[in-house]
Amino acid sequence: MFISVKEKFTAQQHIAPLAVLRMAFGSIMLVSVIRFLLKGWVYAFYIKPRLHFTFYGFSWVKPLGGAGMYTVFALLIITAIMVTIGLFYHAAITGFFLCFTYVELIDKTTYLNHYYFISVMAFLMIWVPANRYYSADVWRKPGLRVITVPAWCINIFKLQLILVYFFAGISKLNHDWLIAAMPLRIWLPANSQLPIIGGLLTQTWVAYAFSWFGAIFDLFIGFLLCYSSTRKPAYFLVVLFHLFTAWFFKIGMFPYIMIFVTIVFFSEQTHLRIISYLKKLIPAKSEQELDKVYILSSVKSGLIYTLLIIHFTIQLLLPFRYLLYPGKLYWTEEGYRFSWRVMLMEKGGTAFFHVKDPATGRKTEIINSQYLTQFQETQMSTQPDMILQFAHMLAQDYQKRGIRNPIVTAESYVTLNGSGTRLYIDSTVNLATQEETFGHKKWILPFHDKAQ
Repeated sequence: MFISVKEKFTAQQHIAPLAVLRMAFGSIMLVSVIRFLLKGWVYAFYIKPRLHFTFYGFSWVKPLGGAGMYTVFALLIITAIMVTIGLFYHAAITGFFLCFTYVELIDKTTYLNHYYFISVMAFLMIWVPANRYYSADVWRKPGLRVITVPAWCINIFKLQLILVYFFAGISKLNHDWLIAAMPLRIWLPANSQLPIIGGLLTQTWVAYAFSWFGAIFDLFIGFLLCYSSTRKPAYFLVVLFHLFTAWFFKIGMFPYIMIFVTIVFFSEQTHLRIISYLKKLIPAKSEQELDKVYILSSVKSGLIYTLLIIHFTIQLLLPFRYLLYPGKLYWTEEGYRFSWRVMLMEKGGTAFFHVKDPATGRKTEIINSQYLTQFQETQMSTQPDMILQFAHMLAQDYQKRGIRNPIVTAESYVTLNGSGTRLYIDSTVNLATQEETFGHKKWILPFHDKAQ
């Protein structure tokens, strides 16, 4: 068994899957960034807002202003093109990773699993020689070209994708998803206007069928893609599944990203055929097929192996950190992010904030829209860490106005998966004195679902 694992890590494999992955990732990133610009989201998310909800420990990450943010997105476009064609690849993928992750860290209001996934994939691509075959770098320097690479260069991406799917499946093994078919019982009827199938989407049994299929799909699809006997039908399911989710739920580029990068599971022969087809469209410099292998120095390989071990250890442990917190995960959202929990809840709410001057007893109700965009306010109202951050922002603002030690309280009403609106946090707690930590927020009121 140990020998088999070692071979999957160190045995030489053709580099073609890595070259195709580079082109697939770079091209879909190019489309994604351009789409983001055309939607006007650079202005809406990073320039227009007065305040930004940073991730814990990253309060030092700030937007660069209008010109600066558009420059960052111009760099994302340029580096995505360079990654796609393999030009100055390592500088390009490193630049893309840094720029994209920087944008992601500015404001957690916009957090999505697929943004996190992009950062993870870009990070992994820094450490592999994806430019050493069918690339502009090889055209510039033919000596860079190699035919084979250690298996880990390809298998780390397969492993990452398996973890994404598997943890997405694990997260669906809960009462709301399997027993109550939530939130699909809410979401699917919203598509009842669709031709032919619209009427079916209002049926309760369809929501249950979708829920159970989604859980089974996520749990097993990564493993089915690993075997040649099941790979083609499994990939057909990948395409079908993600196209349906894109059609029904309008979740942006995530379905297409998964369709593109999952190609990495196919054999080297498939990737060679893809490259052969691309060569007919974009002829490459004539090259002699030499059995040149990619070899790392012991120092560099040791560094990369250490980084990969740390990375995948974190990937394995992070989704389980929610077990350290009491209460219902989807209610408290403690340990929710960065865990591949996709489309698991329908949550909405409203939050009312009050600032009290302890010296005079005067109490002011806050108009949230004077501080936040509508999107920020919507997201903040149901996420405890953002409620706390906003309370701290208000305390700082009123301190500047001359009020010493202002008392900030919040009255938030939230509904989760159709359970009915209820009070979310303790409205008597002075949030200005509560510190943000990795610990449990005791001022979140417990969730009691009578249906369970």
